[in-house]
Amino acid sequence: MKNNNDNIQFSNLIDMEDPYSVLNEVKEIVSLMSPGLDFRPVEQVFEDVLKLFRGEFAGYRKCNTEYHDLKHTTDTFLAFARLIHGAFINRHYFKERNIALGLISALMHDTGYMQTMNDDTGTGAKYTLQHISRSIAFMDKYFIDNEYFSGEDFERCGQMLNCTGFSAHVGSIDFNSEEVEILGKILGTADLLGQMADRNYPEKLLFLYSEFHEGQVLGFADEFDLLKKTINFYDIIKKRFVTELGSVNKFSVYHFAERWNINRDLYSEAIEKNIGYLKSVIDNSEKDYRTHLRRGGMVQKNSA
Repeated sequence: MKNNNDNIQFSNLIDMEDPYSVLNEVKEIVSLMSPGLDFRPVEQVFEDVLKLFRGEFAGYRKCNTEYHDLKHTTDTFLAFARLIHGAFINRHYFKERNIALGLISALMHDTGYMQTMNDDTGTGAKYTLQHISRSIAFMDKYFIDNEYFSGEDFERCGQMLNCTGFSAHVGSIDFNSEEVEILGKILGTADLLGQMADRNYPEKLLFLYSEFHEGQVLGFADEFDLLKKTINFYDIIKKRFVTELGSVNKFSVYHFAERWNINRDLYSEAIEKNIGYLKSVIDNSEKDYRTHLRRGGMVQKNSA
């Protein structure tokens, strides 16, 4: 499908709220790069991750973190596919197995927030500072139980997941190959793009504060303070895209041009729009900021 509408937003290209719409789009994107790739292992992980977040995976409770939720995972999954497609168009070629492992890593990158059935205190947000190591541990067990994966697969995926840490020094990670390094940087970038380009990002920051508070992430006096500091956080992220993540965010433009005939970076546009709106709320509505954060019923859910 081609779309020449200059006003199109990436959230309107597919139904981002429907995990299976995202899955089908990812399959379509992968077919543009590697039509022979066996997608079945990715689909199996996708189904298991859906079960995990919905409380249907043996031994685990339903996801109870409203910021790091299922939609964030599927948003990251889609952003990852879009970026590797853009990289492919820009003459970066990846082995089929590494493409599959990268997609699987995107699906599993926040499994560390999940609580086991015997963990009945608080929410998964208490694991905020340990969620990457816990995600890798979950992935390790999952891989051991699945004959498709090898020990080397686990090493590659673990290296990619470590790129999602906000304070991670990517240059210190001992990657198996340059290809895995690029995919890790793409995953770290997709994680950030996926959350910040969400049309409900300003509203979801209310949930992020709750998660940070429970997870003992320091540096925020209150909810409004987090909103204010998000403006500077975006400046830090833009620098991180360049210094730590190899500027792979630039690949999204190639994807949107090829897939949708839109010669724009829809991710950066969506993020700039979110940050602009958030800045307007902060500058003009400090006393009643919550009344201006009403999309998606987020305030009501956060107040419940």
